[in-house]
Amino acid sequence: MTTKVTLRTAQAADAETLASISQRAFDSDIEIGAPGPGGPPGYDDPQWQQQMMRTGDYHALCVDRSVVGGAIVTETGPGERELGRIFIDPVWHGRGIGLQAMALLMEHYPHTRRWTLDTPAWNPRTRDFYERLGFVECGRRMVGDGFELVLFEKRLDRET
Repeated sequence: MTTKVTLRTAQAADAETLASISQRAFDSDIEIGAPGPGGPPGYDDPQWQQQMMRTGDYHALCVDRSVVGGAIVTETGPGERELGRIFIDPVWHGRGIGLQAMALLMEHYPHTRRWTLDTPAWNPRTRDFYERLGFVECGRRMVGDGFELVLFEKRLDRET
């Protein structure tokens, strides 16, 4: 049986749950090459989660009404959006939830013609995931203490 994913707008009451899931998801990257536990700014902070709910489109990823992950999308220009973050609880990894979530996000923004995102250069799991979805590497950027990000984009042939 296929796990069915739904999107809903994240609410302030979800902040603790989303911070906890985010922390587990990003900390689990140590298993695939992360230099140590940790994640992007605010990844484990419920207040940061609430701030993102007020400033961007924060989606709760749900299975049977239970939150299993989150995704943050921002508009970067006419017909352009950035996937600022997507994460799924590690207990749900390998069940196609990420693929379904990305398809739902693309459907949710039908007028988006260009998607962008970045991911750590050391993370083969996310790089492979985005490439399977049709994203192509369009650059690299150094941040912090020698931390390299791979920049990806996906262009869609859509009417705006």
